[in-house]
Amino acid sequence: MQYIAHIIFLILLIVGFGLFAKSLQKIYRNIRLGREINRSDRKGERWETMVRVAMGQSKMTKRPVAGILHLFVYVGFIIINFELIEIVVDGIFGTHRFLATIFGNTFYSYFTATLEVLALLVIIGVVIFFIRRNFYGVKRLTMKELFGWPKEDANWILIIEFALMVAFFTMNASDSILQARGYDHFARLGSFPISQITFVPFLEVFSFDNGFLFGIERAAWWFHFVGILFFMNYLYYSKHLHIILAFPSTWYANLEKKGKFNNLDSVTQEIKLMMDPNADPYAAPAGGDAEAPSKFGAEDIFDLNQVQLLNAYSCTECGRCTAVCPANITGKKLSPRLILMKTRDRLEEVGRNIDKNGKFEDDGKKLLNDYITKEELWACTTCNACTEACPVLLDPLSIIFDMRRFLVMEQSAAPQELNLMMANVENNAAPWQYNQADRLNWAKD
Repeated sequence: MQYIAHIIFLILLIVGFGLFAKSLQKIYRNIRLGREINRSDRKGERWETMVRVAMGQSKMTKRPVAGILHLFVYVGFIIINFELIEIVVDGIFGTHRFLATIFGNTFYSYFTATLEVLALLVIIGVVIFFIRRNFYGVKRLTMKELFGWPKEDANWILIIEFALMVAFFTMNASDSILQARGYDHFARLGSFPISQITFVPFLEVFSFDNGFLFGIERAAWWFHFVGILFFMNYLYYSKHLHIILAFPSTWYANLEKKGKFNNLDSVTQEIKLMMDPNADPYAAPAGGDAEAPSKFGAEDIFDLNQVQLLNAYSCTECGRCTAVCPANITGKKLSPRLILMKTRDRLEEVGRNIDKNGKFEDDGKKLLNDYITKEELWACTTCNACTEACPVLLDPLSIIFDMRRFLVMEQSAAPQELNLMMANVENNAAPWQYNQADRLNWAKD
């Protein structure tokens, strides 16, 4: 009978990691729907940025309270799950606290004590975050765009993390009591300082016998293991994908100075040709026929680049970008956070279309107008406040800019004010409607 538990464990492990791998494959496929972009330059700077921002959480601490609490949850939850290695070995081979035989009991005691302290910090962090998100009334966390699933998702993640930590303490507390009683194979291994002063007294109040305590320990152990597998596979449906995708997002972040926009090569070459008095406008390009872009700007997710689609999946929905957006602050419809959320929604819709049909079948929808409106796009002042505020270096402004480029260059659908300005630049070499000969009149007096 003892082998049945090991077999069930192995099946759950394979299924859990298999489903997780399948989810990652879908995300990778969807991101690959975008245009290729070369961000392989400045590798040293990119590694430094990833370590500092994604791993070191350097931008989170700009808001100290939320930043420190997030650091508790992030570091604690990640390090505690190193114990998954021990759980896997124990589950497959039927050992108990396998890492103690590798590290020795002295080091293992420090290890388990550290995990307990981190688990306590995780519980403190998630409880405060839950209260802050649901009862404290932080504006960026209570905006209309978070109603429904986004808010439920954030709460469910906090509840799951809390439940996993409670199971962790319950497992350690019952284990500690059984060790003290010398029950079966429960040798004295590890140190559990937090469990000793919290969960152990609670369990001892009920004077459970060894068999019942063993059942509690096993139930908590299984709950912790299955909970980790569930959490891992839940990430695909959650904003908490940033736990994984923050690392590639920061590595592939735009390292150019903020405010520097990319130019289309085809347009740049055309301008150079126009400005060169010696150029022959009828001559063939030096490299053969120049390949014209299929589309200027972005109308749908296929027109965005792969880093922009990665950004959409990596968004934490924290709202720091929207909180500093001058357009949003002054009551405009634009929310940089919502730009990324809508891009991800459209990307997921296209993914489901491919899953159903084997390839993308035109569904009559586009990212522009069906998801993101012109009103949102033209409300942006391109100030870069959103990109500066993002804790994982996402760039919603680049999506806005590419979609506005499509409106202007493909549909000639710029607002009247911009059309007048561009006509003045073309005719007068200035944005104002003055003849070039009159440009210095202001200096005469």
